[in-house]
Amino acid sequence: MPSASTGAPVTAGAAASAPVTVSVPTATATATADSRMAPGGPGYRRMSFALFLAGVATFALLYSTQALLPLVSSDFGVSASEASWTVSAATGGLALFVLPMSALSERFGRRTLMTASLAVAVTVGLLVPFAPSIGALVVLRAVQGAALAGLPASATAYLAEEVRPKALITAIGLFVAGNSVGGMSGRIITGWVAQEWGWRVAVGTIGLIAVGCAVAFRMLLPAPRHFARGSLRPRVLARTVRDHLANPLLCRLYAIGALFMMVFGGVYTVIGYRLAEAPFSLPQGLVGSVFLVYLVGTVSASTAGRLAGRLGRRGSLYVAGATTTAGLLLSLAGSLALVLLGLVLITAGFFAGHAVASSSVSHTAKTGRAQASALYQSAYYIGSSAGSTLGAVAFHAGGWAGTVAMGLFAVLGVVSITLFGSRAARTASRRAPAPAPAH
Repeated sequence: MPSASTGAPVTAGAAASAPVTVSVPTATATATADSRMAPGGPGYRRMSFALFLAGVATFALLYSTQALLPLVSSDFGVSASEASWTVSAATGGLALFVLPMSALSERFGRRTLMTASLAVAVTVGLLVPFAPSIGALVVLRAVQGAALAGLPASATAYLAEEVRPKALITAIGLFVAGNSVGGMSGRIITGWVAQEWGWRVAVGTIGLIAVGCAVAFRMLLPAPRHFARGSLRPRVLARTVRDHLANPLLCRLYAIGALFMMVFGGVYTVIGYRLAEAPFSLPQGLVGSVFLVYLVGTVSASTAGRLAGRLGRRGSLYVAGATTTAGLLLSLAGSLALVLLGLVLITAGFFAGHAVASSSVSHTAKTGRAQASALYQSAYYIGSSAGSTLGAVAFHAGGWAGTVAMGLFAVLGVVSITLFGSRAARTASRRAPAPAPAH
C-alpha cells in the first residue's frame, strides 16, 4: 500500500531528490520557525485545551436536537424526516456561511472571529428552547449553524499558522476530538435531561454548558503571532477559491470529507428512532447514553497522526473506510450488543478519516489556508445535511437497512476517490523528470 499523502507532495522525499544548497538562515526566519508552537512548548497546552473546548461547544450546539428527534416529532406532531430538518438546518447554515466567515477571519483575525461566532451561537442556543413551532425551531437552528461557521475553518487556519508542521495532524486531531466529546456529551446530557424534563430543558442545558466553554476558550487561547491580515476584496476571495477548486487533490479531499459525514450524519440522525422502536424499545435516557461511543472517536481522531505516519494518508483513509463499512454491516444485526459494536466502528472510522482528510487540506494549501479549510468544512457540512435528510428518508422508506445502504454507497465513494488519488499520484511520479546527474 503506498504511503503517499493522498497525492500531496511529500516534503521529505522532495528534499532528498533536490540539489543541495547551503545557506545561512536569517535571524528572522529562525525566530519565526522557533516561535511556532509544538507539543511541550510554551502555550501549546493552553492552545490545545482552548480549541478542544471550542470543538466541544461547536458539536454540542450543532447537534443538540439530534438525540431528541423522537421527542421533537411527538411535541410538534411531525414525521422523522420533518424533525430531521432541525439538524439539517444547522449544518446547512454552517455549510453556507463557512466560506464568508473564513474571509472575515482573514481580515479581522482567527481568534476574534472564533470568539464572536461562539458568542452569537450560544446566545441563539439560549433562545432555542422557547421555539413556538417546528418552523421557528428550524429557523433558529439555521441561524445558530451560520454563527458556528466561524469556528471550523478559522480553527484549522489558526493551527496551520501557529503550530509547527510536524505537530499539525496531532493538533487538528485534538480539535476534532473536542468535536467528538461535544457531540457525545451533548447527546447524553440531552437524553437524560429530556427523559425527566423534556427536550426544551435539555437543549437549554446544552446552551448553558456552551456558554461556559465559550468563556474559557476566550480566556485560554493564546493571541496569534503569525497571522497576516488578508484582503476582503471579493475579487481576491474569488480568485483564491477558484485556485483551490482547480486543485484536483483538494477537490478529492473535499469530496472525501462530505462522503464520510454523509454516513455519520445519516446514522446518528435516525439511530434514536431505531433504538426507541421494537425490538429494543429503549427509553430516551438510554438512547442518549448510546452516544458514549463518541469516546472512540476522541481516541481515533487524536491518534490519526500516528496512523498516518505508519500507513500514509491514503492508507489511513482505506483503513477508515473499511472500519466504517464493517460497522455499518454489523449494525444490521438484531442484537443490541452488535448494533453498539457497529456504532463504535462507524464512529472510529469516521473520526479517523475526517482528521486525516482535514489535516491533508491544511498540508496541501500553501496560500489561502482559511479558504481551503472553509471549502472543506462547507463540503463536510453539506455532507452532514444531506446525510441527515437522506438517512431519515431512507429510514422512512426501507427501515434501518435503507439507512445502511445509503452509508455503504457513501463509503464506496470514499474508497473510489482514494483509489483514483493513488493512481494519479503514481502517474505523476512516473512523469516527473529524473534528477540531473551530478557532475
